Amino acid sequence: MKLWMGSLLLVAMTMTTTIVHADTRHGDSADARFTALYTAEWKWRQEQFPGMDDEDRAASAHDDRLPAVDAKSQTARLKYWNDVLRQLAAIPLQDLSAENQVNYEVYKPQIENLAADIRFRSYEMPFNSDSQFWSDLGFMANQPIKDLKHAQAYIARLNDVPRYFDENIVNMRAGLARGFSVPREVLDGRDVSISTFINVKTPQDSDFYKPFRQLPTTMPAAEQEKLRADCAKAIGERVIPAYAKLLKFFRDDYMTRARTTLAAEDLPDGKAFYRQQIREYTTLDLDPETIHAIGLKEVARIDAEMQASMQATGYKGDMPAFLHFLRTDPQFYAKTPDELLMHASWIAKRVDGKLSQYFGLLPRGRFGIEPVPAAIAPFWTAGRGSAHTYWVNTYDLPARPLYNLTALTLHESAPGHALQGELVEEQKGLPEFRKQYISAYGEGWALYCEYLGKEMGIYRTPYDDFGRESYDMWRAARLVIDTGIHHEGWTRAQSIKYLADHTALSEHEVETEVDRYISWPGQALSYKLGELKILELRALAEKELGDKFDIRKFHDAVLDIGSVPLPVLEDHIKQFITAQKKVEAKKT
Repeated sequence: MKLWMGSLLLVAMTMTTTIVHADTRHGDSADARFTALYTAEWKWRQEQFPGMDDEDRAASAHDDRLPAVDAKSQTARLKYWNDVLRQLAAIPLQDLSAENQVNYEVYKPQIENLAADIRFRSYEMPFNSDSQFWSDLGFMANQPIKDLKHAQAYIARLNDVPRYFDENIVNMRAGLARGFSVPREVLDGRDVSISTFINVKTPQDSDFYKPFRQLPTTMPAAEQEKLRADCAKAIGERVIPAYAKLLKFFRDDYMTRARTTLAAEDLPDGKAFYRQQIREYTTLDLDPETIHAIGLKEVARIDAEMQASMQATGYKGDMPAFLHFLRTDPQFYAKTPDELLMHASWIAKRVDGKLSQYFGLLPRGRFGIEPVPAAIAPFWTAGRGSAHTYWVNTYDLPARPLYNLTALTLHESAPGHALQGELVEEQKGLPEFRKQYISAYGEGWALYCEYLGKEMGIYRTPYDDFGRESYDMWRAARLVIDTGIHHEGWTRAQSIKYLADHTALSEHEVETEVDRYISWPGQALSYKLGELKILELRALAEKELGDKFDIRKFHDAVLDIGSVPLPVLEDHIKQFITAQKKVEAKKT
């Protein structure tokens, strides 16, 4: 989810002037003009969105504040990005070097999506049932304090929380006024993600205080004491009251005035908005009807696989009875959070022992396994992965079946998100904008890794196989449900029934997932469409290269280009196939 944030309007106006003249200062070649353009824009973008430290983002010089999200700043950003698009249009693609042609094909849709989000005023709906600006802020506390400057900047950000929340509240009021809000039907219980930050005995018990519990030993004791006192004061006098004010607004105003419709197409300019969401998250220009049909075809295919796997377990009943058995039998559930974490760790380690057989390109970085923070766990997915952490949701253990855990671990850790994210971090020579996450590529790759786990021998039982197929069905059903809700007029109850009938997800997961699709249009489409493209390209490479096909080289080719739109990936793999043919021809 993108929470559009930034700094001062003056910065945006100043940088616009700078970027307009960038080409005249850096030479007249297409490559020079393009490089100057994206370099200036990226510097400006970093200034616009400071302060949101997480484990995958390096601190910047501007992180002594949180972003400006007010409408005036958003308008200035739109003007800036529109000017970037104007300049991009004046650079002939064919005049760029081969390397910069790829950069261009990645950069242009990135800027188009940034501009479109502001054009549709998405900042007036800065949260969904899965991700919220107020809970995302909690990830600031994941990074340890490095030095005095870092500590002071962190405290300055805490003191800036009231201003940041107030601007978001103004934006949400504007969204409510024009019917641009999260649907009322998915808001029940979401206030707990705010109240959790308030219900602490002392500021020192707050998650925001966590980085100050262990400061660098190089800091003098007196300095540490002062920093801890300043942090506690900021939490007690600024952060907690800001969350309390937000909670009152959420309960008294937002929940009472949120729209009663579900579909994205029912929003202001909704049809265009939903098509833009599809373009952004899938990197493809597909209409909802086409995606719905793809989903139905995949659901039918996977259903046959699930029937076969059910029979392989020896179960004698029908599918509804089998799903009930899976959801209720204690043998499929961990008894403690640590047990669930240990199962995930063991799976990850078994995968680690197989990676060199399937990949030539492996990262030096490593990831850890952690429980999902309590503040967001009730409405989060079963797990999530990044370059440094595989988050496992230990909330509500009867909703976290072990038969799904192998597929989840392959997806979120290695060779899925963690491995792919680590490789992106370690790539040298790429412009920084090339390291931005593209959902269709990243989620498509991670879903492909669930499939790859079968070849790797990671699934040990028929129940594990069924869990993988259920997860595959889950992503196929998303194509049907997302377009069903936002284009076909499906209800929440209809969507819940469809997902529950076709997958082995727990009832809790089914409901939280459907609420996610309702409140986050288009994002759920990226997984299956991305995986289908990678499988299609693998099949093409196998056909074209025959017995010379090398799975390690194919995977390296998919990963070495970094996160790119699916059409760019397709061109890259076709070039890889041509290059491999030439290599083999020289051997004969």
